[in-house]
Amino acid sequence: MNKESTSSYSEVSQLVDVGLREYMRTVFAYMSGGLAITALVAYFASVSVGFMNLLFSSRVFFWFLVLSPLALSIYLIGKISSISASTARTLFFAYSGLLGLSLSSIFVAYTYESIATTFFVTSSMFLGMVIYGYATNKDLTSFGSFLFMGLIGLIIAGFVNLFIKSSMASLVISAVGVVVFTGLTAYDSQMIKSYYLNSDSSEVSEKKAVIGALNLYLDFINLFLYLLRFLGNSRR
Repeated sequence: MNKESTSSYSEVSQLVDVGLREYMRTVFAYMSGGLAITALVAYFASVSVGFMNLLFSSRVFFWFLVLSPLALSIYLIGKISSISASTARTLFFAYSGLLGLSLSSIFVAYTYESIATTFFVTSSMFLGMVIYGYATNKDLTSFGSFLFMGLIGLIIAGFVNLFIKSSMASLVISAVGVVVFTGLTAYDSQMIKSYYLNSDSSEVSEKKAVIGALNLYLDFINLFLYLLRFLGNSRR
């Protein structure tokens, strides 16, 4: 390889590295913004007497808050190729706000101190797995397939436990949930990195960043909620 070819390859590599870092920063900026919206909405909803009375007294309102974020996330993922990047961002942040409303009850069920402690522990675990997933040269694809099987098992077990209401089963489900979403954080981090293409337009790159942020946001929220069952101190 001559000097001109080497220089050209080096310049392209640098451009890709700079573009990838900017893309990953955008992903984490969106994810962090979504988490901030969720936390603020959840807290302010929890201190609203009228809202909490409606949440606990109306089953229709309760199920609306449970199902509307799910419907919005499905719509966002399904329409990501046909909507604009700005619409995708708006839908993601709207989703974060709706989920904040549905999670407001945790501020009533658990002490603020235990919520803060769980958030710190979740952040530490999450950051460690994100760094691992981003930096490792090991292909995590097969690991991800195993984790998705575990996720399906979690959903089925959680649904069944709604009827049997076993405290032991709930603890086991929570422990498995921590393992699954810890692993998924590393897997999703690697996948988000692999989706980056230097040739993408800014519009396409932005939409990829939104979907990447949604995946990591869901990993963080689920990991936090499962850990809260172990580390949270009940107000009762």
